Amino acid sequence: MTAFDALLLSSFGGPEGQDDVLPFLRNVTAGRGIPDERLEEVAHHYRHFGGISPINAQNRELKAALEAELAKRGIALPVYWGNRNWAPYFTDVVADAAAAGHTRLLALVTSAYTSYSGVGQYREDFEKALAENGLTQTASIDRIREFFDHPGFVAPLVEGTQAAVKRLTDAGHNPAGIRILFSTHSIPNVAAKASGPEFGEGGAYVAQHEAVAAVIANEAAPGVAWQLVYQSRSGDPRVPWLEPDINDVIADLRDEGLRDPDNAATAVVVVPFGFVSDHMEVLWDLDNEAKASAEEAGFGFERVATSGVHPAFVAGLVDLVEERLNDVPREQRPHVTPLGPWPDHAPVGTYLAPDLPAATAGATA
Repeated sequence: MTAFDALLLSSFGGPEGQDDVLPFLRNVTAGRGIPDERLEEVAHHYRHFGGISPINAQNRELKAALEAELAKRGIALPVYWGNRNWAPYFTDVVADAAAAGHTRLLALVTSAYTSYSGVGQYREDFEKALAENGLTQTASIDRIREFFDHPGFVAPLVEGTQAAVKRLTDAGHNPAGIRILFSTHSIPNVAAKASGPEFGEGGAYVAQHEAVAAVIANEAAPGVAWQLVYQSRSGDPRVPWLEPDINDVIADLRDEGLRDPDNAATAVVVVPFGFVSDHMEVLWDLDNEAKASAEEAGFGFERVATSGVHPAFVAGLVDLVEERLNDVPREQRPHVTPLGPWPDHAPVGTYLAPDLPAATAGATA
């Protein structure tokens, strides 16, 4: 067995009160020179919910679920939880772990896909946390592979999509009028390509999403039309980001139905499969904005839950932990797309493209 001595649940972080909102957004956009007036354009999302992002509460719930599953299997790994942009910060958590004698950490990042922000930036965070604690030579942080096509992540999404389509058909919608929109976070085009140029212009980021969407659609609702859409873009409007935006797609479906009533869409199922929990970008951008777009178009609307703390997801994450503890050979590692299983130390997705402008990353979670 590989001698990891603790699990580090690693996430983005979020504010937990009105006074936290701007300091949090300054952390997210540090070094990009974005004035507070522009940050307030995003801050109103948080202020709408009392200044609280749900992501921290969701991570506390996930931490407890992981601890319970580890204990059930007799795996004696303590679980620490740290964030990039808000307390508990990685530097403090790594210090606490080291003080308790835990210096061989296995990180579980709450990001299923390959991108700089989901892979490379966390690697940088971990290196910084070790350096700031003087632990570079005496401690290490390794990372569980991207789990975009692990059965534990995908199964709850299949279940949720199947149930959402059924609710719409039970309400009188013909399956031919239902459109499944698989939604994920947009990123700059150059960042997508940098996630794995060998996969084409969209890089590994787009290829992974397309592969998983096809599996979910085929298992949950064979024959129902679907497409990959994007949400939550931010930053310089002159910089090209991945498209189409979900709200534009809903408007286009409405217009197409007006031109061709016999093939008109009547309802949309939104599957936020780019996210592991129902945090701010799901609650605001989908449950608020995309739902409003659907209502304006006269469509039925269903939003599928993220994997969250679904028992299959939690069990799958602990399967991934055991996979590393036991050095399971690649050919024995579960995956549901031809792209997997993703390697533990993939060379792609680690660095920003050199020509990527600084002020492009999103500021919500």
